[in-house]
Formats: sequence, C-alpha cells, structure tokens
Amino acid sequence: ARQYLLDSPLVAASADLAEYARPSFTPGRPALDALRDLAGRIHDDFTYEPGATAVTTKVDEVLAGRRGVCQDFAHLAIGCLRSVGLAGRYVSGYLETTPQAGGSRLVGADVSHAWASLYVPPIGWVHVDPTNDQLVDDHYVTTAWGRDYGDVPPLKGVVFTEAREHELEVVVDVARLESG
Repeated sequence: ARQYLLDSPLVAASADLAEYARPSFTPGRPALDALRDLAGRIHDDFTYEPGATAVTTKVDEVLAGRRGVCQDFAHLAIGCLRSVGLAGRYVSGYLETTPQAGGSRLVGADVSHAWASLYVPPIGWVHVDPTNDQLVDDHYVTTAWGRDYGDVPPLKGVVFTEAREHELEVVVDVARLESG
C-alpha cells in the first residue's frame, strides 16, 4: 500500500486538502467512521456537474471549484487521505444499472464510474463512493485500480487519423444475472 501514500500526477497531498479532511479525521476516531464522514462531506459540499472538469483536472482545482464528476470526487477523497498520511487508491469500474426494488438510480449508472479506497490494516482495502455517499457493495464492478485516473483510464491506445479532436463515449448497462 506504500505507493498509495505518495503523490501522483493528478493527486498531490496539500495543506488545503489536509485542512478539508481534518474535521473527518479527528484523534481517536475509527478510520471507517472517518472515511464515511469524508465521503458524506464531499457529497454534500460539492456539485456533481458533468463537463465541469476534464480527465486532466488536478485535485486542487476540484477543491477550489467545488464541482466535478465521480473521477474528481474520488481524486478529492484520495488527496484528503494522502494529506493526512493514509493510503488512498483510485478505483475504476461500473455500477449495477437497475436499482433494487424501491431504490433510486445511482449517479454514475450506465457509464464508467470511479470511487476511492482506504487501506485499513488488518482489514485491507475499504471502498467508498463519495459521489453517491455510500460504501461500495456488490452493486459495483471493479475493472482496475491505481494511484489516480491516469493509471487506469477505461480506454487507452493510439489512433492514427487526420482528426484534430476526439471524444470517448461509453454506454454500459450492468445488470445482475438471474440465478437458476
């Protein structure tokens, strides 16, 4: 877990991130409680706004702008964890598309999604989704993890074309298989 304590290209620890994290990580508070509190504060304090940021947006810009998407909120949580000396990891994947009976559709369903995880010895990695303010459960499908988005983009490759711009559009429908 040591590599997840260090700065990465999109997520650098800072005094501003440590200050934002401090109310969640008070002395003596269990790590899982602090992680849940941090996710709740990010969910409440930041606006989910597609198009407000890009895949190259750094975490300090997200903190200042108070808006972004799941990738930004995962980066923010990871930056806060690293800024208080904890190992934070970026996780990329998908959400189950169909909500359970009586449930509402989660933000990030039908597209690639991102969340954060904290290394808690001796438990291991504990995953939290600050975009939806919840712990990650069996409705999430992990495809990759790394230090930040740059380690695990959903599509990476080389295209030879005369085009000057390109845009990635991902549409996914994740559903539980019927048993039997």
